[in-house]
Amino acid sequence: MNGELLSVLDHLERDKGIDREILMSAVESALVSAAKKALGSQTEEVEVKIDRKSGEISVFSGGKEIKSEDFGRIAAQTAKQIIIQKIREAERDVIFTDYNSRVGNIVTGTVYRFEKGNIVVDLGKTEGFIPKSEQSSKENFRQGDRIKAFVVEVKKTGKGPQIVLSRANPGLVKKLFELEIPEIYEGIVEIKSISREAGDRTKIAVFSKDEKIDCVGACVGMRGSRVKNIVKELQGEKIDIVRWSDDIKEYIIAALSPAKISTVKLDKEIKQALVTVDDDQLSLAIGKKGQNVRLASKLTGWEIDIKPKVKAAETALGPEEKAAPEAAEVAVDISSLEGVGPKTRKLLEDAGLDTVEKIAGSSVEELTKIKGIGEKTADKILNSAKELARKK
Repeated sequence: MNGELLSVLDHLERDKGIDREILMSAVESALVSAAKKALGSQTEEVEVKIDRKSGEISVFSGGKEIKSEDFGRIAAQTAKQIIIQKIREAERDVIFTDYNSRVGNIVTGTVYRFEKGNIVVDLGKTEGFIPKSEQSSKENFRQGDRIKAFVVEVKKTGKGPQIVLSRANPGLVKKLFELEIPEIYEGIVEIKSISREAGDRTKIAVFSKDEKIDCVGACVGMRGSRVKNIVKELQGEKIDIVRWSDDIKEYIIAALSPAKISTVKLDKEIKQALVTVDDDQLSLAIGKKGQNVRLASKLTGWEIDIKPKVKAAETALGPEEKAAPEAAEVAVDISSLEGVGPKTRKLLEDAGLDTVEKIAGSSVEELTKIKGIGEKTADKILNSAKELARKK
């Protein structure tokens, strides 16, 4: 009997992942309850001890040991019920702890059933569910399909842990990028912001901590292979990968891609940007039902107002802007030149070469005099600047 008890407890620890000591305490507690019931309400304080090595059970009442024969059928049945209850509670605690630690991460399961619009997902030891509000309207799943979902929260309920999952949360896209892009997982490329309308479009802003690694290129992959895998997982949702910049004008221009932006005026006090575009770019900049500008606003944290050039000029804030509209034009940033990363950009700016025109008017000799810029890099930068200056 005692050896069987230890074997059962060891088996439960292996299969259910419940700590052996928790199970021992549960059995002791159950036997105390059973002893009290068997011996009657007038029984003095009952104590049960189980030897952790041999499994031998000792029951004491009023300082006197009670042999196991004194337990009747009712006591044994009660002990069994309480043991089962304690084991279930312990299992639930293990599941709660396990999945609570996974909040903010992705789990994989199987679509088990559909219940009042919710998708119930079989996660192996337990179930999770995706409420209708956390589903993408464009996605379709069938019973038995494998599914990846984002863990939103884990709640304790009378029926056990309730694991709330999501396919619409922006965190799902972020974690998919971490799984698919080694540079993001390793921390070389950082995700700065995400805005998402599940099922339709996501904009994600990325930044490279290493100037030798192109953050957008790393996310796209060879011939789009990396981002294609993410799009496939999201069942065709469009993804715009935006290069993050601490220059808010550049950032807004990138966020509104694929539209071509003419000018950007900023009101930093109220975090509002007035963006002007050519007439043929207006619908592209605004997007279907305003989606492009709405996602760009969420991504940058700025309110963006888009107008065609003529209307923007009419609604200019003051005479200074009307008299000199060209002053509001967005200059081409020197970081767009070949060979210019964040560090090189700072070196050039410190040397007074802060525009494409100034760099194009310099020489390789001038550029190599700047500490940190070699002859090959200088040649690349100069050729790129001259090419860009010619196009303008």
